[in-house]
Amino acid sequence: MTVDQVPLSAPLDIGFDYTRSLGPTLTRFATALAGRRVLGARGGDGRVHVPPPEYDPVTGKALTELVEVASSGTVTSWCAQPEPLAGQPLEHPFCWAFVLLDGADTPLLHAVDAPVLRTGARVRIRWAVERGNGIRDIACFEPGEEEPAAQDGAAAEADEVAMITTPVHLSYMHTASPEESRYLRGLAEGRLLGQRCPACEKVYIPPRGACPTDGVPTETEVELPDRGIVTTFCVVNVPFLGQRIPPPYVAAYILLDGADIAFLHLVLGCPPDQVRMGMRVEAAWRPREQWGTTLENIDHFRPTGEPDAPYETYARHL
Repeated sequence: MTVDQVPLSAPLDIGFDYTRSLGPTLTRFATALAGRRVLGARGGDGRVHVPPPEYDPVTGKALTELVEVASSGTVTSWCAQPEPLAGQPLEHPFCWAFVLLDGADTPLLHAVDAPVLRTGARVRIRWAVERGNGIRDIACFEPGEEEPAAQDGAAAEADEVAMITTPVHLSYMHTASPEESRYLRGLAEGRLLGQRCPACEKVYIPPRGACPTDGVPTETEVELPDRGIVTTFCVVNVPFLGQRIPPPYVAAYILLDGADIAFLHLVLGCPPDQVRMGMRVEAAWRPREQWGTTLENIDHFRPTGEPDAPYETYARHL
C-alpha cells in the first residue's frame, strides 16, 4: 500500500453548551436540588420514582404528586471507574452506582467517591458548592450515613430552576474510508473528486464506498468542476457560539455540475434575500497556502451571474 492509499485519520474535538427548559415536573425536582432536597414522584401503584418522571411508567398518566426522600441510601449495584475521563464528576478513581435513596423505590445513578464499593453499602449525598445546575447539584455520593443535623442545615430556599445548561464534549479519532481519503487528498490539490455507480451511473460527492441505491461499489473516480447550482437553502439569523460570520447569511445545498447529490456550504457574495433555488454559483477558494485535506479549502460559494437553472433540471435532487 502506497502512502496515497493509506486512509487519513485525525483527532476530532466537538463541544457545545446545550440549554434546555425542564418542564413543570423536572423544574420542581431541580429547584428542590438547589435547596438541598431530593424529590420523587409517587406513581399510581404507590412506588416513588427518583428522578421523578412526568408520566407513570405503568399507566402512562401524568404524575403530579412529588414527595421528599432522604439524601442517603443503599448501593444496589456498582462498577469501578479506575481512570476517570475528562468531564466526569471526580478526577480520581471512583465508582458509578445505582443508589436507592431511603423513601424511594427506584435507584438513582450517580458517582460515589470510593475506588471500590460493595452492594448494600450505605452512602450519602455530597452537595456541590454551586447550585442551580440540576442533577449536578449533587457533586457525588460518599460512603456513610446521613448526618441529620448537617443535612437539615444544608436545606435552604432556592430560586426556581426552570432551565439548565449542560456542556457537551466529545473527543475521538476519526479514520476516513479509502474513498473519503482520496476525496480529501484531492481537496488539498484543489480538485473535487466524486465516484460513479456502475449500475445507475449516479455520481456521489463526497464519494461513498457503495451506491446507496444499488448497493454496488462505486469504483469509477470522477473529477467535478467547482461550479453548480443552489438547490435548497436557509437564511441563518440566529447567532451562536463559535459563529465566524455575523448573521444574516445563507447556508445552502450546492449541486455541482455532473453530480447527483448536493452538499452543504455557505453562499456569500450577495445579500441573503437574493439567494434563490437554481442560482448558479462557483467556489471561492482560500489562498493555496491555507489548503489542507478539508472542504474548508473552499471558503464559500458565490453567484456567477449566469441565468438560473430551470427547476426541472434539479427537481429530483431536492
